[in-house]
Amino acid sequence: MATIQQVADLARVSTATVSRALAGKPSVSAATRERVEEAARSLGYVASATASSLASGRTRNIGMVMPYLGSWFYAAVLKGAHRALADGGYDLTLYHLEDTTRHAERRQRLFDEFLRRKRVDAFIAVSLELSDAELERIALLGKPIVGLGGPIPGVTTLSLDDAGVATLATEHLLSLGHREIAHLGGDEAFEQDFHVPAKRRAAYEQALRAAGVEPDPRLIKNADFTIQGGYQATLQMLGAPQRPTALFAASDEMAIGAILAARDLGLRVPEDLSVVGIDGHELGEFFGLTTVDQFPVVQGRMAAETLLEELSPDAPGDHVNRDLPYELVVRKSTAVPSGRPRE
Repeated sequence: MATIQQVADLARVSTATVSRALAGKPSVSAATRERVEEAARSLGYVASATASSLASGRTRNIGMVMPYLGSWFYAAVLKGAHRALADGGYDLTLYHLEDTTRHAERRQRLFDEFLRRKRVDAFIAVSLELSDAELERIALLGKPIVGLGGPIPGVTTLSLDDAGVATLATEHLLSLGHREIAHLGGDEAFEQDFHVPAKRRAAYEQALRAAGVEPDPRLIKNADFTIQGGYQATLQMLGAPQRPTALFAASDEMAIGAILAARDLGLRVPEDLSVVGIDGHELGEFFGLTTVDQFPVVQGRMAAETLLEELSPDAPGDHVNRDLPYELVVRKSTAVPSGRPRE
């Protein structure tokens, strides 16, 4: 295994210069850095993480705080962030925050103890509406932070327009001629941070009213953003005397559950029930699900790239809120209501 002394000898510099060059210190000229990097590559030298940290003051490690681990959506966000950080030469430490209504003390301990105990250069907060106290604790650490999921005062964030996403999904069903449109939203646990289910339901109701349709409370059910939750809620809804011709689910997993429930009841999708979801789930194409794709892998990548920008020496220093992309993807789960021409 090559040593730092061998790299220094080949590059004709001191070992201290090798350390500074490989750590990206601005005190090393471009020509010297290139010579050191070439020597390291030719010898197969990999700098010690500990030594690099001491030389640069950086751990090359990013902390990512997430509320859920079992969800496909958050796994996709994590995948995108990890790829971008790895490409940038950074490791990733994952912090898991469970349901804070039942484990509020764990969230407090995370910000009081864990983030201080682990050595990271910066943080990505996913779907967490940080409190003033939490932001103050992070500020005391002097570490940059990027939020993903909604605006956070004084923090660079990337936000999805949840109202716009829900409006797009609802208007798609309206454009096909549907008027009896049901909605599967999120239960109380999902209202903790950024109130995503409430925003999507409000936009759904507003889109209906704009089209001259009064929302029917009997066509609104809440679930837990899972396939099983969507399945059970849809069974209850379709078992009622008044059956909708279309359903908008606030997540793709609930939409997939709705499709399975309709089929088990002998209904055809989309002839008897059109279904649209939100996410861009990897199973969406298999089920022929029409969805509003919010590109979760891209979200993770954008969050990581934004954070790496904040860590660069020429970072602008201002904190902005950037919009995340979304797009309607039409597949075979939505169609004109049976027996009714498209309006």
